[in-house]
Amino acid sequence: MSVLSVVLPAYNEELMAGKACVTLGNLLQNAGIPYELVVVDDGSKDHTWSEIQKAAKKDRNIVGVHFSRNFGKESAVFAGLAQASGDVVAVMDCDLQHPPQKLLEMYHLWEDGYEVIEGVKSSRGKESFFHKESAGFFYDIMTKATGVNMKNTSDFKMMDRKAVDSILSMPERNMFFRATSSWVGFKTAFVEFDVQKREAGESKWSAWSLIKYAFTNIVAFTTLPLQFVTVGGAVCFVLSAILGIYSLVQYFTGHAVEGYTTILIVLLLVGSAVMMSLGIIGYYISKIYEEVKHRPRYIISEIVHGEENGSVKIKQDNTGR
Repeated sequence: MSVLSVVLPAYNEELMAGKACVTLGNLLQNAGIPYELVVVDDGSKDHTWSEIQKAAKKDRNIVGVHFSRNFGKESAVFAGLAQASGDVVAVMDCDLQHPPQKLLEMYHLWEDGYEVIEGVKSSRGKESFFHKESAGFFYDIMTKATGVNMKNTSDFKMMDRKAVDSILSMPERNMFFRATSSWVGFKTAFVEFDVQKREAGESKWSAWSLIKYAFTNIVAFTTLPLQFVTVGGAVCFVLSAILGIYSLVQYFTGHAVEGYTTILIVLLLVGSAVMMSLGIIGYYISKIYEEVKHRPRYIISEIVHGEENGSVKIKQDNTGR
């Protein structure tokens, strides 16, 4: 029977890392599915790594990956994909807000021939109004920019090995997994799920981190913000032309344009547009700079593999390219 690898990125999840491993292990064992759990500690500041090591001693099917520092969720996902050895690979959150039972439904769809099974949120769980509206705005932009329907998408998905290998073969450093896994194509199915209430711990996403995450991933996946620069320039040109025509008409009809307020408004408008444009262009240049340096997405300080005798096998000093 084909092996299922489940990638679990974890950051400061000492209360949930061990529980997630036990819950998923029991579920997949009872279903008779050979499995591998790849738990990636993204440089946690608590005892997440200790909990992963304890779990690996109890279950030989667990692989623990420990980053040298915090590199971000996207890097943790790609590190997990690189370490996963299964014929099919699932990605889900370590906090179990993605319902584990849906893995069985996804696995059966994969057995039926689907190569990418996307988890689609039928409800987003308990979120603030600002969070829901911000998420909706972000995914609307991504959908229009990429041509891929990103509405209610999530990192909860399952992919055939060839889809995983296609993603890992992409050379860029800054990648948006949620969009990239849809962009690669392949035969796709969708599974709806309700976001579960977090059992322990708290969300690591503040409003600012979500905004930063959204903008970083938009820039990583699309050039749409650069089109805003063009549109902004066109708008300023049209407004300037209208004001110029108005000024000429006033001049030739013998009425002087009262200039101080008008000039001040024009300068503020054009100056703001220029500075915003430079900011967007500068951000893209910074990402280009990061790409050409070709630094690794992540640095692994330690890997543990569960062993038959309840011990762990340790491997160190691995760099993700």
